[in-house]
Amino acid sequence: MSNEPQQNSIFKVIGASSLGTLIEWYDFYIFGSLATIIGAQLFPADAGASALINTLAIFAAGFIVRPFGALVFGRLGDLIGRKYTFLLTLVLMGGSTFLIGLVPSYATIGYAAPILVLILRLVQGLALGGEYGGAATYVAEHAPANKRGFFTSWIQTTATGGLFLSLGIIVVTKNLLGAEVFADWGWRIPFLLSILLVGVSIYIRMKMHESPMFTKLKTEGKVSKNPLKESFSNKANFKMVLLALFGATMGQGVIWYTGQFYAQSFLENTCKVDFNDSRYILLWGIAFATPFFVIFGSWSDKVGRKWIMLTGMLLGIIFYRPIYQVFLDDTDVKKVTGQDIKSFSEPVITRVQVANTRDTLMTATSIITLKSGGSYTQVQSYTKFQDPNKISLIPPDVYKDKKLSTPVFWKFVGLVFFQILLVTMVYGPIAAFLVELFPTKIRYTSMSLPYHVGNGVFGGLVPFIATLIASFSGSTPLSGLWYPIGIAALSFVIGAIYLSNKKPDHGEGNN
Repeated sequence: MSNEPQQNSIFKVIGASSLGTLIEWYDFYIFGSLATIIGAQLFPADAGASALINTLAIFAAGFIVRPFGALVFGRLGDLIGRKYTFLLTLVLMGGSTFLIGLVPSYATIGYAAPILVLILRLVQGLALGGEYGGAATYVAEHAPANKRGFFTSWIQTTATGGLFLSLGIIVVTKNLLGAEVFADWGWRIPFLLSILLVGVSIYIRMKMHESPMFTKLKTEGKVSKNPLKESFSNKANFKMVLLALFGATMGQGVIWYTGQFYAQSFLENTCKVDFNDSRYILLWGIAFATPFFVIFGSWSDKVGRKWIMLTGMLLGIIFYRPIYQVFLDDTDVKKVTGQDIKSFSEPVITRVQVANTRDTLMTATSIITLKSGGSYTQVQSYTKFQDPNKISLIPPDVYKDKKLSTPVFWKFVGLVFFQILLVTMVYGPIAAFLVELFPTKIRYTSMSLPYHVGNGVFGGLVPFIATLIASFSGSTPLSGLWYPIGIAALSFVIGAIYLSNKKPDHGEGNN
């Protein structure tokens, strides 16, 4: 490879590939980070909990189509090259994200709003389906075989880095504009800003050269004429595709989305933790854990990929329920006694006339501050009927916007850090693992499909399916965890039995 006249240095390759991939992940994850607010914009005001579930379904739709993007763009990548294919995916992703920021709300165009956003999410999913395989393949084909895990692990940091960037921009924008303005129109700003980031990345990627391995294949006339057929009609190769999916990427996907997306969703929507606190917890957890992508990727060059990935799955299976039980217990305000309370704010009373009646909905909102340093908002409501013979049934108090005391905040950071540490174990080595399974001429196609089915379908559905399961009558808040635990357990068993743990020091996967 060192003799290729146009070869970029490996660090320039990593930098250019990583920046574009990070921006694509940023674009993709803004939506999930703002699901609650976006749901209120896309659906009727009286939709209640169904607005969140429907919004998470739109979010999940982007994941479901990722395998189709993997097939379309994987085929292009194996036919025309890595560089131009993931340049195209970047343009599609950036354009779709920008347009989501311009879609009018339900109040303006009705159900056309969620339909338009769904279409744009589908385009995003298709684009991301082609991006990751291209970037991982491009870096891997520049890297020496005995350091492939180390170099490709930098690409692995971009998914979490994109989530970190999206959360950071959201928090800054919300704090600058204020909660009400942000919920009204300020949420659009992170979407619109992405067009600037994409423009910079396109400029950088235009200056990149093609992968030296693909260039060599093209020069020798050995480029695959039908990557889809060669990837999936060849029994030996298709067996590797299935093994990669069920023994690795399926379990890796649910660990990834539980530790980062479902953790935030659970804290915000189930535990009712304050908007900023829930995001700061994730930001700190990501910041502390991100270096471990490179650590585990590099370590996999020495000891093999298999057992690092499977250990991350096993630890998730064992510890998820205890961790989320702590989240519930430490945010349960029903355990608060009079001795724990420092002060009550004066209740703010609001009166809203019930539509088509002369009845009035009375709401009293108070902020309770605790001696520990935490606080929460208590909402009491009842209907005042015009007819004196009607008696209002007083619903249970609602507790929300829970701000955590400093010790509890950092305990939660530690628990989220642990979950993201598991993410780094399963995700850090996965790119090198997938690259080494498949030959160069059909690598883009072959590795992209199991990756995006495992991550996009099994993993990407975690927030939606877990939230849906927990909403069923008779379910507990922890019931949703059975989905990622079950998928990770199945993947662990298949991987433990059938995956090879070859040490990548003989250049396999370069053929």
